[in-house]
Amino acid sequence: MSIITENISLLDEFQNLYRDNANEISANSAPLMNVHRDAAARMFGQLGFPARSGEEYRYANIQGVFSTKLAKRFGEQKINFKVKEIFHCDVPDLDTNLLLLVNGRYYNNGHQQLNKLPGGIITGSLARAAKEYPEIVERHYGKYADTSKDGLVALNTAFAQDGIFIYVPKGQRMEKPIQIVNIMIGDVGHMAQHRNLFITEEDAESNIVICDHTLSAHRFLTNSVNEVYAGKRSVVNITRIQNEHNGSSQITHSFSVQEEKSNLASNIISLHGGFIRNNVFVRLNGENCENHSIGLTLADKGQHIDNYVYIDHASPNCFSNQLYKGVLDDFSSGSFNGRILVRRDAQKTNAYQSNNNVLLTDDARMYSRPQLEIYADDVKCSHGSTMGQIDENALFYMRSRGIDQREARLMLMFAFAHEVIGQIKVESLRDRIDDLVNKRLRGELSRCNNCAMHCG
Repeated sequence: MSIITENISLLDEFQNLYRDNANEISANSAPLMNVHRDAAARMFGQLGFPARSGEEYRYANIQGVFSTKLAKRFGEQKINFKVKEIFHCDVPDLDTNLLLLVNGRYYNNGHQQLNKLPGGIITGSLARAAKEYPEIVERHYGKYADTSKDGLVALNTAFAQDGIFIYVPKGQRMEKPIQIVNIMIGDVGHMAQHRNLFITEEDAESNIVICDHTLSAHRFLTNSVNEVYAGKRSVVNITRIQNEHNGSSQITHSFSVQEEKSNLASNIISLHGGFIRNNVFVRLNGENCENHSIGLTLADKGQHIDNYVYIDHASPNCFSNQLYKGVLDDFSSGSFNGRILVRRDAQKTNAYQSNNNVLLTDDARMYSRPQLEIYADDVKCSHGSTMGQIDENALFYMRSRGIDQREARLMLMFAFAHEVIGQIKVESLRDRIDDLVNKRLRGELSRCNNCAMHCG
């Protein structure tokens, strides 16, 4: 175990951390993942940590987040309890195949590292899959996450040892969703950097739910990368629910590539977390693709939640829709940076982007930067951003019908948020998130909501 300190420059600290632990990192991972490490470490040395002087991270203090003193473990960790006995996810009623990720590593509790489901579907440890199915992993791992533009992606590629692997072969459809419960826990604060690889081949369908949680009161930092492949005519639905405590920092990167006639929906629901930065990159790589990138931010106290979305229309006749909403209370802050790129050959593109926010106090802050970059001439594109407070006319109308002010405000906020929730494809999940958001707005949902540890 290594401790991050502040005795030298932050960049040097992490370069030394990699150099001093490279052998142990590789020994506890897979050869296919190790192949990329040294080049990624060198790229990180060139790029360093994103600075606030740049456009993409202007409102996110990344260097401050990584300066926190944290432990970093590179070997197998022993968990002294059964996770399922102390923790129940906030989405308990779903009929899912459950996968656990504990401190960045696949947690099998003595069972097999890989699960083989009907139809040839494979789920489980990415490191194990890279050893048992190298021909599948090699085709996709490191092919979509670009280490040359963001130092945090290069950092993850250098340090990631494991994560979740999901493979849905050609023509197959999941009988029930895959639910990934991502847990951070420990006797000291520490950092985790894991890597997930989701592959849905042509004419296949997958539904994936990711739930992020913390089970200890210590500070945690996660820097994760998802690589998502959607084959021809595939359907992929991914929903992420972020519910970590306010002492946690979470940075996620999702890189998706869609082939011809594929349909991908990505939903990010941010309920709790001290610092959250979500990066979403989508490349529409074949004709007639459809993409929906949806997000909901609920923030209060001193939380900061950043969302960066980049949709690359690289092929003609494609459709994309970005819809991000935020409700910010107290002195919380957030930002939305959305970009649509329409390349020269991407004629007949339809691309839409909307960012709407409600600020409940004068101290809440939201920064919005919608952007269009269009090089084709036969397109339909629009973008827009709104920021304001609760509609006083609507509030007056509801109060005139006998609804008290607090309940009227809650109803208006819930109606505002429900437009995002209504985009979720899985009905049972949509209903459960409705309930979670309602509780969050009422102050009834905490990050300890379904945890038996009561760590305070």
